[in-house]
Amino acid sequence: MIVAGVDIGSLTAKAVIMEDDTILAAHVMRVRPDPEESARDVMDQALSKAGIANDRIAYCIGTGYGRNHIPFAQAVESEIACHARGAHWHHKGIRTVVDIGGQDAKAIRLDETGTIQRYAYNDKCASGTGRFLEIMGAALGLDLETMGELSLASRSPATLSNQCVVFAETEIVSLVNDGRELSDIVSGLHKAMAHRVASLAKGIQMEPDVAFTGGVAKNPGMFKALEDALGVSIVRLDADPQINGALGAAILARQAASQAG
Repeated sequence: MIVAGVDIGSLTAKAVIMEDDTILAAHVMRVRPDPEESARDVMDQALSKAGIANDRIAYCIGTGYGRNHIPFAQAVESEIACHARGAHWHHKGIRTVVDIGGQDAKAIRLDETGTIQRYAYNDKCASGTGRFLEIMGAALGLDLETMGELSLASRSPATLSNQCVVFAETEIVSLVNDGRELSDIVSGLHKAMAHRVASLAKGIQMEPDVAFTGGVAKNPGMFKALEDALGVSIVRLDADPQINGALGAAILARQAASQAG
């Protein structure tokens, strides 16, 4: 049976196609202004990679901010449910999932069966999100990949006193003018963001093993900063952590299709 999951987020669209328990193809792209167009485009790209036609998809579940604008999805699920299911599929020992998306951050605690026990999320402030890093990177003239590499080279991370995006941007400009090393500034940004997100996880009484999902999880500087803030080693997922929500949606689609007969 071939199923699909589509995650239309605030910054990126993701699609995963699965056959039984195997990922056939996945695709990630920047979202279009129209979420329906994003859904069709990302699905078409995933289908092309898999080398199959759309009519081969037995069931599709949508998730993310734009989940209600995916015309070919038979059902929708919350991002919380999808990220939990995707992480548990990777590693049955996962008990806490930390996801950092474009405009929110989530912490989810699971039991041994992958059932959600508690969760918390921040969608009111950009300071714990991927958008925060994008804005800070733009202010420094750095892309996200370069920021991750620079962060790991830091020997004396800067301390940021402001969590607000507007004031943090002003603060890093001041640090640049004061002659601070870029690596120390970027490391300080990652550290501040990691501590904010870690507070979400600690608030739900996180337990190891911990998985880090979302596009920000591909940033090695942020990965290390979050490990330091949580005080635990984070499990590295076998697949791209950015597709985890779409993967969870595909797994739930398989379950729904099986139950439907």
